[in-house]
Amino acid sequence: MQIFAIEWGGMTTKNITLKVSSELYDKYRELCKHEGWIVSRQFEKSMEAELKRRGRENVK
Repeated sequence: MQIFAIEWGGMTTKNITLKVSSELYDKYRELCKHEGWIVSRQFEKSMEAELKRRGRENVK
């Protein structure tokens, strides 16, 4: 996995490389396109929800 940190609008972000099923990614990308979502933001929201579910949202 490759990770790159970027400063964007006062917020530090990271570019990451993930391996996922091509078919799964293509279907999800189409869903995001249809809904007007950004794939990376949906992934970020999923991570936030999992941390909150486990009571670890403030862990660094």
